[in-house]
Amino acid sequence: MNKVTLSGRLTADPDVKYTAGDNPTAVARYQLAVKRNYAREGQPNADFIRCVAFGRSAEFTEKYLHKGMKMIINGRIQTGSYTNDEGKKVYTTDIIVEEQEFAESKAANEGRMSADVPETAANEDGFMNIPDGLEELPFN
Repeated sequence: MNKVTLSGRLTADPDVKYTAGDNPTAVARYQLAVKRNYAREGQPNADFIRCVAFGRSAEFTEKYLHKGMKMIINGRIQTGSYTNDEGKKVYTTDIIVEEQEFAESKAANEGRMSADVPETAANEDGFMNIPDGLEELPFN
């Protein structure tokens, strides 16, 4: 079974491109910084994992995801290789995103960026506000 679940923050805004042809498909690429449970002295305390989303998932990524957002993704590992311009073989490992969801509220994410924003987006009844203009929810 090839199944991966990751929780981390986007290191940059996603790069979204569309395939050529009669039915262009969105392809979104982004990198998650996933914190390690422990790190030895002098070693990094996070792994930077490349993720790729296709189709509607990629369109959602383009519209709603940006640098610094905390996300939880489910997907599968895909390995590959190619020969670079110098003639050397380069090996790749990517996570093909099958599901993605927000790991914190919009207000908490913005609160990280600005101290003026409240830390929670919950109403008095404890439910989170859903943003206006959201055409589909980010989960199945």
